[in-house]
Amino acid sequence: MAVSPTEKFREFLITRGQRLTPERRITVEEVFADHEHFDVETLAERLAAKSDGRRVSRSSVYRHVAAMEEAGLIRKIARQDDRDLYEHAYGYPHHDHLICRETGELIEFRSPELDKILERVAAEHGFRVEGHRLEVYGLSREARKPRRRRHSKLDRV
Repeated sequence: MAVSPTEKFREFLITRGQRLTPERRITVEEVFADHEHFDVETLAERLAAKSDGRRVSRSSVYRHVAAMEEAGLIRKIARQDDRDLYEHAYGYPHHDHLICRETGELIEFRSPELDKILERVAAEHGFRVEGHRLEVYGLSREARKPRRRRHSKLDRV
């Protein structure tokens, strides 16, 4: 990554006639502080709870996340508990996700074969791919493990 996410966001904002305010800087720095998936509500709660003078209002966080998505810094990857989940798009290789319906576990994977198939299909249709998002839903290994059945007292009689 030649340019930091903060600088990339600043460049994007300039194209829109906006500036990188302290609140926008704090938000982008918090998002890129680790590589975990996140939802906006949890991010807003983290930023609202800061006691170091780095607080950002909930409504600002929602606006900043939308702008970061538009800038290509982050992308929506799934919906969990009625909330959109996001991940870093800038500076990280593209990958897709397996999503467990029961546990909510997200398994990231990369598939050069899948990328080649998409390129071939797009070429056949004269289509220029700008990106894609693949979500495969099912049950993880953990969710498919047999559950231990607890016997009731009546079963023992």
